Amino acid sequence: MAVKFKVKKGDQVVVTTGRDKGKKGEVLEVLRDDARVKVQGVNLVKRHRRPTQTNPGGIDTFEAPIHISNVAHIDPESGSATRVGMSVIDGKKVRVAKASGKAID
Repeated sequence: MAVKFKVKKGDQVVVTTGRDKGKKGEVLEVLRDDARVKVQGVNLVKRHRRPTQTNPGGIDTFEAPIHISNVAHIDPESGSATRVGMSVIDGKKVRVAKASGKAID
């Protein structure tokens, strides 16, 4: 069953662990069933592709998914990693940065 996450497509995140620790990027895709996200410019992998009728072949580079626990939102005020909470502002439920209290949405 898919779980609800606080990370959405288009969010700015920073990688907290692994070989790409400290890199910042935009979330390209959220894979809810696997609890993973694809982040632009992070966890780049190369695959050798055989030529086909539609594809000339060669070495393709693309972003592989990383686990959602290895990324954190970027605080809109300070630019550092922060946790996310929920708050009601003007009758609307929005995500807010715990560090600064600023709305992420």
